[in-house]
Amino acid sequence: MSREIVQTEKAPKAIGPYAQAIKVNGFVYTAGQIPLDPRTGEMTEGGITAQTRQVLENLKAVLEAAGSSFNQVVKATVFLKNMSEFTAMNEVYSEYLGDVKPARSTVAVAELPRGALVEIDLVATV
Repeated sequence: MSREIVQTEKAPKAIGPYAQAIKVNGFVYTAGQIPLDPRTGEMTEGGITAQTRQVLENLKAVLEAAGSSFNQVVKATVFLKNMSEFTAMNEVYSEYLGDVKPARSTVAVAELPRGALVEIDLVATV
Protein backbone atom coordinates (compact mmCIF):
# COMPACT_ATOMS: atom_id res chain seq x y z
CA MET A 1 0.00 0.00 0.00
CA SER A 2 1.49 3.30 -1.07
CA ARG A 3 0.47 6.33 0.98
CA GLU A 4 1.19 9.87 -0.18
CA ILE A 5 0.50 13.14 1.62
CA VAL A 6 -1.06 15.81 -0.60
CA GLN A 7 -0.18 19.46 0.05
CA THR A 8 -0.88 22.60 -1.95
CA GLU A 9 -0.47 26.30 -1.26
CA LYS A 10 -3.71 26.89 -3.21
CA ALA A 11 -5.72 25.65 -0.22
CA PRO A 12 -5.49 26.67 3.44
CA LYS A 13 -2.72 25.12 5.48
CA ALA A 14 -3.89 22.50 7.95
CA ILE A 15 -4.74 24.10 11.30
CA GLY A 16 -3.88 20.93 13.19
CA PRO A 17 -1.87 17.70 12.98
CA TYR A 18 -3.34 16.43 9.71
CA ALA A 19 -2.76 16.56 5.95
CA GLN A 20 -4.90 18.36 3.38
CA ALA A 21 -5.39 14.95 1.77
CA ILE A 22 -3.96 11.45 1.56
CA LYS A 23 -3.63 9.41 -1.63
CA VAL A 24 -3.77 5.65 -1.17
CA ASN A 25 -4.65 2.71 -3.44
CA GLY A 26 -6.10 4.84 -6.24
CA PHE A 27 -8.17 7.09 -3.99
CA VAL A 28 -7.71 10.52 -2.47
CA TYR A 29 -9.27 11.27 0.91
CA THR A 30 -9.48 14.97 1.67
CA ALA A 31 -9.49 16.50 5.10
CA GLY A 32 -12.55 18.58 5.83
CA GLN A 33 -12.19 22.04 4.39
CA ILE A 34 -13.66 25.10 6.04
CA PRO A 35 -14.06 28.47 4.27
CA LEU A 36 -10.60 29.89 4.90
CA ASP A 37 -9.07 32.03 2.19
CA PRO A 38 -5.74 30.32 1.42
CA ARG A 39 -4.04 33.67 0.70
CA THR A 40 -4.97 35.36 3.96
CA GLY A 41 -5.90 32.51 6.30
CA GLU A 42 -9.05 34.47 7.17
CA MET A 43 -12.62 33.19 7.25
CA THR A 44 -14.69 34.01 4.16
CA GLU A 45 -17.45 36.51 4.92
CA GLY A 46 -20.85 36.61 3.25
CA GLY A 47 -22.88 33.78 4.74
CA ILE A 48 -23.45 30.18 3.71
CA THR A 49 -23.34 30.80 -0.05
CA ALA A 50 -19.94 32.49 -0.01
CA GLN A 51 -18.59 30.04 2.56
CA THR A 52 -19.72 26.98 0.58
CA ARG A 53 -18.12 28.39 -2.57
CA GLN A 54 -14.80 28.94 -0.74
CA VAL A 55 -14.89 25.43 0.73
CA LEU A 56 -15.42 23.94 -2.72
CA GLU A 57 -12.68 26.07 -4.27
CA ASN A 58 -10.34 24.84 -1.53
CA LEU A 59 -11.35 21.25 -2.23
CA LYS A 60 -10.88 21.76 -5.96
CA ALA A 61 -7.28 22.88 -5.32
CA VAL A 62 -6.59 19.87 -3.08
CA LEU A 63 -8.08 17.44 -5.61
CA GLU A 64 -6.02 18.98 -8.42
CA ALA A 65 -2.85 18.70 -6.32
CA ALA A 66 -3.67 15.01 -5.88
CA GLY A 67 -4.16 14.49 -9.62
CA SER A 68 -7.93 14.24 -9.30
CA SER A 69 -10.98 16.45 -9.90
CA PHE A 70 -14.62 16.92 -8.98
CA ASN A 71 -15.51 14.55 -11.85
CA GLN A 72 -13.84 11.74 -9.89
CA VAL A 73 -15.55 12.33 -6.52
CA VAL A 74 -17.38 9.26 -5.23
CA LYS A 75 -18.34 10.39 -1.70
CA ALA A 76 -18.95 13.71 0.04
CA THR A 77 -19.69 14.55 3.65
CA VAL A 78 -21.15 17.97 4.44
CA PHE A 79 -21.23 19.38 7.96
CA LEU A 80 -23.63 22.29 8.45
CA LYS A 81 -23.87 24.59 11.46
CA ASN A 82 -27.54 25.19 10.65
CA MET A 83 -29.66 22.72 8.68
CA SER A 84 -31.96 25.61 7.69
CA GLU A 85 -29.14 26.63 5.28
CA PHE A 86 -29.23 23.26 3.49
CA THR A 87 -30.95 24.64 0.37
CA ALA A 88 -28.52 27.53 -0.05
CA MET A 89 -25.52 25.22 0.48
CA ASN A 90 -27.00 22.68 -1.93
CA GLU A 91 -27.37 25.28 -4.70
CA VAL A 92 -23.64 26.07 -4.61
CA TYR A 93 -22.71 22.39 -4.14
CA SER A 94 -24.77 21.56 -7.26
CA GLU A 95 -22.70 24.03 -9.34
CA TYR A 96 -19.56 22.02 -8.52
CA LEU A 97 -20.81 18.43 -8.12
CA GLY A 98 -24.35 18.37 -9.51
CA ASP A 99 -23.49 16.44 -12.67
CA VAL A 100 -21.25 13.99 -10.82
CA LYS A 101 -23.80 13.17 -8.11
CA PRO A 102 -21.47 11.40 -5.64
CA ALA A 103 -22.90 9.62 -2.63
CA ARG A 104 -23.34 12.20 0.12
CA SER A 105 -24.13 12.59 3.79
CA THR A 106 -25.15 15.91 5.32
CA VAL A 107 -24.95 16.32 9.07
CA ALA A 108 -25.99 19.19 11.33
CA VAL A 109 -23.33 19.97 13.92
CA ALA A 110 -23.23 22.15 17.01
CA GLU A 111 -20.02 23.91 16.05
CA LEU A 112 -17.28 23.96 13.42
CA PRO A 113 -13.67 25.22 13.63
CA ARG A 114 -13.27 28.99 13.68
CA GLY A 115 -17.03 29.51 13.65
CA ALA A 116 -17.46 28.21 10.07
CA LEU A 117 -20.97 27.61 8.80
CA VAL A 118 -19.97 24.66 6.60
CA GLU A 119 -17.24 22.03 6.27
CA ILE A 120 -16.97 19.44 3.50
CA ASP A 121 -14.69 16.47 2.93
CA LEU A 122 -14.46 14.31 -0.20
CA VAL A 123 -13.29 10.91 -1.41
CA ALA A 124 -12.31 10.68 -5.06
CA THR A 125 -10.51 8.35 -7.43
CA VAL A 126 -7.13 9.34 -8.79
